[in-house]
Amino acid sequence: MALAVEHGATATTYGQPVPEDTAFVQPTILTNVTPDNPIFNEEIFGPVLMIFSFDTEEEVVALANGTQYGLGSSVYTESPERAYRLAAQMESGAVSVNQPTLPSPAIPFGGIKNSGYGRELGADGIREFTNQKYINSNSIDMKVFHL
Repeated sequence: MALAVEHGATATTYGQPVPEDTAFVQPTILTNVTPDNPIFNEEIFGPVLMIFSFDTEEEVVALANGTQYGLGSSVYTESPERAYRLAAQMESGAVSVNQPTLPSPAIPFGGIKNSGYGRELGADGIREFTNQKYINSNSIDMKVFHL
């Protein structure tokens, strides 16, 4: 977080301080983050939320898609039409509306771009652990094969 703040972000922490020299991350909300801030292109696996303001839908889509990662995104709006329109344009493996992106055992989950390949959970996740075989035939009398 210190590097993000050095580059202009505002960090607001919440809760009791976490022990120093541990892997714990203090719950933090970052504002005033710009695309040139190093934190913008970090995949943060901790209780850290970046909040961005925007004037137009085009601006928010460009901002959301302007990162090299694409694991999960969220759209918060009271308009179902706007939610669908924005979610469809976001380059992300999962987009949630009016809630954080959370995995569910019933829904395939995984990222795009530098956030990984493939899916886990759901039917697509099960397929990741299977081997599929394709046998193609043309002009062969299949009666000669005894399978």
